[in-house]
Amino acid sequence: MTTAIISFDDVTIAYDERPVISRATFEVHAGELALVVGPTGSGKTTILRAVNGLVPHFTGGRLDGRVTVAGRSTRDHAPRDLADVVGIVTQDPMSGFVTDIVEDELAYSMECLGVPSDVMRRRVEETLDIMGLAAERDRPMLALSAGQRQRVAIGAALTAHPQVLVLDEPTSALDPSAAEEVLAALHRLVHDLGMTVLLAEHRLERVVQYADRVIVVPGIDGTVTIGNPATMMADAPVAPPVVQLGRLAGWDPLPLSVREARRQAEPLRGLLTGHLPPVRSAATAQRASAPRAAIDTVDVRYGRHVAVRAATLTLPAGEIVALMGRNGAGKSSLLAALVGLDAVAAGSMTRTGSIDVCGIDPSRSRPKERVRCVGLVPQEPADLLQASTIAAECRAADRDSAVEPGTTRAIFALLAPDVPDSVHPRDLSEGQRLELALAIVLAARPQLLLLDEPTRGLDYATKARLGGVLRDLAQHGHTVVLATHDVELAAEVADRVVVMAQGEIVTDGPAADVLVASPMFAPQVAKVLSPLPWLTVRDVAEALGSSPGPHERTA
Repeated sequence: MTTAIISFDDVTIAYDERPVISRATFEVHAGELALVVGPTGSGKTTILRAVNGLVPHFTGGRLDGRVTVAGRSTRDHAPRDLADVVGIVTQDPMSGFVTDIVEDELAYSMECLGVPSDVMRRRVEETLDIMGLAAERDRPMLALSAGQRQRVAIGAALTAHPQVLVLDEPTSALDPSAAEEVLAALHRLVHDLGMTVLLAEHRLERVVQYADRVIVVPGIDGTVTIGNPATMMADAPVAPPVVQLGRLAGWDPLPLSVREARRQAEPLRGLLTGHLPPVRSAATAQRASAPRAAIDTVDVRYGRHVAVRAATLTLPAGEIVALMGRNGAGKSSLLAALVGLDAVAAGSMTRTGSIDVCGIDPSRSRPKERVRCVGLVPQEPADLLQASTIAAECRAADRDSAVEPGTTRAIFALLAPDVPDSVHPRDLSEGQRLELALAIVLAARPQLLLLDEPTRGLDYATKARLGGVLRDLAQHGHTVVLATHDVELAAEVADRVVVMAQGEIVTDGPAADVLVASPMFAPQVAKVLSPLPWLTVRDVAEALGSSPGPHERTA
């Protein structure tokens, strides 16, 4: 009989008497990979925090019922008393780092547990190899890309050899290749070592095929349900494109992976023969005018490190450009140069070459002049949040952008409905904080909008709303550049895709051409229907004369 290592028994978790989780009863067995799914802010992170005792010992609120892990009640054991059995990786890995150097961080949890030095050395070496971090072992944390930091955070949890590994959005900052490496490592831990993995993830296209069971948190009434992945995905409020396509086509069994979908896709390919997907063209009157921004042979350096090398790029008005490439390729540094920053987390920047945005060089312009010209939503949205309530944050943004009162709040309501004004921005989920930061930047309606990994922590419905906002901005002549690892978002909204590698621009072309031709960046629909050049479920539905249902919209 399989042993339950995580058990929720009639658990209710409430904050300010508002239940987030209501009477949840379920078990996760030893050696399982359990995937927690649900809309942004539904309570997924609350479930994860309850497993290692952060709820309620540090988060406050009220917990009724009983949560046990490896036989220990989290009510009676604080997180420190569970550290030997539960390892946790949060949405924001930087907030959990204690040391400055990669190798030191990997060793820290073992030092706290009193692991012998020879065992520590062996585990550090093993973890460096598993997580692909051997080349970064001596690097400072601040010099790493977001994806590299995420891998360090996972590695730091692994070195203590916990029985349960809890991860919140573990692939959100990773490029497709790095995400596959991390998920393959988790798969090996489950199958080869019998570790139990509990993870929450919005990019279900990456992870659902690895899950043994799926825990659905719809976020409506606090209920929680659990079952096998195919059964749960049939009606889940969020689903990856391959599942959405299966729903649209009526496939049974419902596919969870591209491989499974391709086996059933031949009749659908036949129906689509003779149809052409919509062509996204930049040939509008706005886009044919003078470019909104131009970059000419730009280099970006941090000391001796060259992050961007001889980049030349033209950005027309009204175009949405997806900037893609593996972690550390130079995407964030190029955005920082476009917005005129002279320092980022990696250190002081030195820029050469010319940048023209709306007739100005952002690095040489005054902030008030720059804010309506170019705006950046950074990877860490909390960097833009200063006030103690959402209402105060929005009022401050309206003043700073010199727009009508209520402008920022209206944009935030579109992206994140039903979030009260009185909530502290730090109490929002990672996705909701990003939505608030986006609303603050959008309030000034900058002519050039830059977004650095804008879909971290966002569910499919929220990404669909974000896509609608970006398309509307482009229709009104704004230029949008988004640095992203989210190939599904690029497939949905981008007119053009620019790929960077080792600081250089290596590909620049129409989105359909670049995405379909790339084994790494092709979206799920393109992989399923290859060699036909379809990108999204929306396009397929329109070609078949139907419209995707509420869960069949990709973002």
